[in-house]
Amino acid sequence: MKRVHVQSSALESIGYDADSQTLELEFRENGDVWQYFNFKPSAFKKFIKADSLGRFFVNKIKGKFPEQRQP
Repeated sequence: MKRVHVQSSALESIGYDADSQTLELEFRENGDVWQYFNFKPSAFKKFIKADSLGRFFVNKIKGKFPEQRQP
């Protein structure tokens, strides 16, 4: 999945596929890439408009969607 660089102390890049409703995040601290499933387009719009992507991730995404670490 294509990701774009973001201004965040927690995240390096984000990608989103609306067809599969999959969010992909690359974390700045360790370079890990995780995918989050069943992430609706409306949720993605809120995410990218958030004042803090890291805070939004912790409060609204982490532990709330099926997830999988990418190799």
